[in-house]
Amino acid sequence: MAAQYGLLREKMPHRFSLSIVIPVFNGATTIPRLIKELCDLPITGALQIILVVDRSTDNSSQICRQLSDESSTPISVIDLAKNFGEHNAILAGLSYADGDHIITMDDDLQNPVFEIPRVWEYARDNQFDIVYTQYLKKNDPIWRNIGSKFTNWCVEKLQDKPKGVYLSSFRCISAFLSNVIRSYSGPFPYIDGLILQATDNIGSIVVKHHPGAKGNSGYTIRKLLHLFASMLFGFSTLPLRIGALAGALFSLVGLFGFAFVVVETIFFSTPPGWATITSSLFLLAGVQLLILWLIGEYLGRLFLTINQKPQFIVRSVYNNFKLSPEDFDS
Repeated sequence: MAAQYGLLREKMPHRFSLSIVIPVFNGATTIPRLIKELCDLPITGALQIILVVDRSTDNSSQICRQLSDESSTPISVIDLAKNFGEHNAILAGLSYADGDHIITMDDDLQNPVFEIPRVWEYARDNQFDIVYTQYLKKNDPIWRNIGSKFTNWCVEKLQDKPKGVYLSSFRCISAFLSNVIRSYSGPFPYIDGLILQATDNIGSIVVKHHPGAKGNSGYTIRKLLHLFASMLFGFSTLPLRIGALAGALFSLVGLFGFAFVVVETIFFSTPPGWATITSSLFLLAGVQLLILWLIGEYLGRLFLTINQKPQFIVRSVYNNFKLSPEDFDS
């Protein structure tokens, strides 16, 4: 269904000024308020809302469909067959977005809806491919803030992220860049990595950040590590180069150590050295296993990609609007 819709959509002009893509995971308590605020936005031109329900364990899907029925704003509800993760869900939403620009945001009310027109106008008026929002103060737990800063630092080193640009999930993407991102078919998407390898026409704007209304974040430590691995291994070979450099350095140290032992054996008395040898073996074995893990991670991801592990699977799509025949005229 998704592929057929995508082929039809390529034939028709963008019918909306702005599309808003929201991954929904256990958002039953926050989505009603979020949709109400979105529908009240003073958007010039048509507004489209796309809710991607990422296999929530609550009744988010039912509530999203009910909100779609009750709203006069075009709302699409995309139900995924399993929990694929936020970035996969965003790609699913982009596949159905028909706007000249697309805003991506979370479902936990941390991204203020009243900031959307300002972010959209800033991207549109300055013709940026992507505008990231930056927060004066993040209302997240300390460990989340530290993790975000570390991830941003890693992306800056791995993918030449412009300094001063903070990678946030609250962003405005042009239709051009959205089409480029949607062409990625791998099973381990990292949206910001796809953006940074496609364009350097990037803007940044400061917005407010509210405390999360859900309480606990939907991101567990396991999910955060999975996302970090997608960033680390999906768009850079730098870890392999670091591993190769570490191997070369340890080989050089070993060579000097061997020369020292030979000289000491010939000209001096040989020390017992059992503890030194054992420690060296443990150290070298650890480095070897680390490098093998790096190689294995890349090979495993390549294996799953070749075997076409699905990026996402759409179980159903629910719309409160109909496509007219003229929408599909070539």
